[in-house]
Amino acid sequence: MKLILVNPRGFCAGVNMAIESLEKALELFGAPLYVYHEIVHNRPIVERFGARGVVFVDDITEVPTGGTVLYSAHGVSPMIREASKTRNLRAIDATCPLVTKVHLEAVRFAKDGYTIVLVGHQGHDEVIGTMGEAPTHMVLVEDEADVAALTFAADAKLAYLTQTTLSVDEARIVIDALRRKYPQIIGPHKDDICYATQNRQEAVRTLVPAVDVVLVLGSQNSSNSQRLAEIARATGRSAYLIDRASELKDEWFRPTDTVLITAGASAPEDHVQDCVNLLQARFGAEVESRTVREEHVSFPLPRELRVLAST
Repeated sequence: MKLILVNPRGFCAGVNMAIESLEKALELFGAPLYVYHEIVHNRPIVERFGARGVVFVDDITEVPTGGTVLYSAHGVSPMIREASKTRNLRAIDATCPLVTKVHLEAVRFAKDGYTIVLVGHQGHDEVIGTMGEAPTHMVLVEDEADVAALTFAADAKLAYLTQTTLSVDEARIVIDALRRKYPQIIGPHKDDICYATQNRQEAVRTLVPAVDVVLVLGSQNSSNSQRLAEIARATGRSAYLIDRASELKDEWFRPTDTVLITAGASAPEDHVQDCVNLLQARFGAEVESRTVREEHVSFPLPRELRVLAST
């Protein structure tokens, strides 16, 4: 067996920043510490922090008055920010700056009188937060069928935005459908799909023709991880999305397979290495690293933490 470890994989700059923010907040304020939604969409990470006294909530009223709450990397709506102020919460904003960019675009388009078509997945934390920026100016579409069902006037003043963790190819299909139906629609100055999502998808797309099986480390509720598995399956390869090495099954592999291993943007590297070690032990696998694109992006800690850490 041959294992190809693809680069880039795993943590992106936004996830690194969010996790470092939660670590620093624990250091400064101790437990219990509350996080609005999961800090990132990764089950092992959520479990690790939960064991250290972090409480993940889906309703801001679950945070005790005067408590400390950290907003997850996926962002929150203005309504949640206002509710935090009303409850006198110490709020730490660990929203990924690339998600914040989409929020600001939504506010700008709404102020300029546009109706915004958001391309994304219903119920995703990022989508909920983004739509909360301009709820009376925004509609959500997931696919071409949703675009076909839109009933805006032919000359409506329209703009589109996208969730940052979509498949590049699928987002392009929906955007092209929007442009065909409404040629006047405008978009953001720069593509909303984040660099890390695009790079991880490009890496899988580049290397998948040379492999038999694809392993994606990531959780089922991770949009960007799901997209990696979908890209592999679209080529006819077997692809498995797993959180841990303990989920691996021998029947997925033949002893002579070439296996591509990647990880979603919120999946920790130690679980990747656990999979490598297990496949080496079971199949005598040889390991090779392949780099498709270099990444050198980093984001600073939230201002609230930088100020406290410097005093």
